[in-house]
Amino acid sequence: MDYARIRDTAAEAEDLGVDVIFNWDHFYPLGGEPEGKHFECWTMLGAWAEATSRVEIGALVTCNSYRNPDLLADMARTVDNISGGRLILGIGAGWFQKDYDEYGYDFGTPGRRLADLAEALPRIESRWARLNPAPTRRIPVLIGGGGEKKTLRLVAQHADIWHSFADAETLERKLAILRQHCADVGRDPGEIEVSTGTRIAGEPGPAHAGERLRALGASLFTVGVSGPDADLGELREWISWRDAVNG
Repeated sequence: MDYARIRDTAAEAEDLGVDVIFNWDHFYPLGGEPEGKHFECWTMLGAWAEATSRVEIGALVTCNSYRNPDLLADMARTVDNISGGRLILGIGAGWFQKDYDEYGYDFGTPGRRLADLAEALPRIESRWARLNPAPTRRIPVLIGGGGEKKTLRLVAQHADIWHSFADAETLERKLAILRQHCADVGRDPGEIEVSTGTRIAGEPGPAHAGERLRALGASLFTVGVSGPDADLGELREWISWRDAVNG
């Protein structure tokens, strides 16, 4: 989409009553035309911080490889202040090789990218504590990914929100593993909100998929919206279900 369409879609979603609006940190589309229209993530988040007034905003998720961790912390603090405290820092280890190759980043190995993320998270937290002015709040950290040995341990150590695109059966298994990691590091798993995508939830529609995922503990449901049409029909269905569930 052109940016004007993205901005209008974000405004419409906010008016519909969504809680969070996410973009993603890629340099090319993940579907459709491989060289299709696309914009940089954090520049857009800065614009959304001014263009929205109520919703939380963030990336689902920032690729740790693309920015120095201290710089990323400063960027997040800045967008947090511009938005009046509505930023969520979504972050992950990175995976889309085309981004790396086209923009000159070292793709390396999954293990190396996860090790880099493990090193970056404490640096981000440390930088937030030293910035002037400080963030307006304790910026929530969302970690995306389902790796059971390393990613979920990082979630237990650092995340306020864990996001995956798992179906119900996979989510149930991974949550059990996350709870064990939490026990190992002395963390209450109830402190970590569970976020999941809706389109691969295993059953069609919120009445079925939403109830199954909610029963497992998921409370943040992300509905994908793509160009060129930006159809919000599915989003409206999930908002109606959310509002009915919440009474």
